[in-house]
Amino acid sequence: MPANEKKYDVVVVGELNVDLILSQLPQLPEAGREIFARRMDLTLGSSAGILAANLSRLGNRVVFLGKIGQDAFGQLVLEHLENAGVDTQYIIRDPLIPTGASIGLQHRDDRAMVTYPGAMDHLQFAELPLNVLKEARHLHFSAYFFQPRLRDDVNLLFATAQKLGLTTSFDMQSDPADRWDFPYANVLQHVDLFFPNELELTRVTKIPDVSVAIEHIRSHVAVMAVKRGSEGSITIHGSQTIHHPGYKSPGLVDAIGAGDSFDAGFIHQYLRNGSLEECQNLANMTGAWSTTAPGGTTAFTGLTNTVQYVRNQFRHASASPP
Repeated sequence: MPANEKKYDVVVVGELNVDLILSQLPQLPEAGREIFARRMDLTLGSSAGILAANLSRLGNRVVFLGKIGQDAFGQLVLEHLENAGVDTQYIIRDPLIPTGASIGLQHRDDRAMVTYPGAMDHLQFAELPLNVLKEARHLHFSAYFFQPRLRDDVNLLFATAQKLGLTTSFDMQSDPADRWDFPYANVLQHVDLFFPNELELTRVTKIPDVSVAIEHIRSHVAVMAVKRGSEGSITIHGSQTIHHPGYKSPGLVDAIGAGDSFDAGFIHQYLRNGSLEECQNLANMTGAWSTTAPGGTTAFTGLTNTVQYVRNQFRHASASPP
């Protein structure tokens, strides 16, 4: 089926939870001491959920495959996704497992996160309606370490998608256990776009120097965009290395979901046959735009607003070498 006749642009598979964000703290809390937050926000969380919502608001047709509980948090997740235009009909509602939640503590540009996984670590490969892949152009998977029952089948998921003609992308995310056991040589052979940040890349390769880690993994990736926070990003393709300094926010609120928003911008442009430079530039725009409002999705109202605001209000950062 030609791409323009597909029902969906992107199938997103991954974890779902809510984020309770406590911000404007005088400091991050110490053990045994209570402090006040001056702001509280309850919003859509999870890497996959934030990416799906923002991809949809950028103008893509998005469907989500995942699992939540039959509870108030699960309903909030559905409402946020549906309000963003995401198709939620295939999300499993499990009456026996509560929806996961993350509590984010934000002090200036520093933060701490505590997550209760809930339903997110109960999703299994056998539960995924893989026929949906036939109706889509692209598959994205997030949060490898948060989904232990799906982890061993990720390679099969990507391989199945590519066999059906989909392009694929992958955001590994952090490992709460800090073991970083990830068979990247096997999994990445079926991934078109790989989106680690600097810390994740050095942890998974066991190489502390970012530049050396990039060279070590270069032969295993088709395209890799390494996220560097306020210092922009580095995109790798074959022997090509593209540095982008990123955009400096005039008013940082929080950086929750900024990396997922980066992914959304990159995928959006990639699906429109943009050059790697164009993909990377929009990704840095959407990542920066995300930091102007609480949580990972609040800032997004559409592609035109994002691009115009960043061009008018942001400036390029001065990135240092990795």
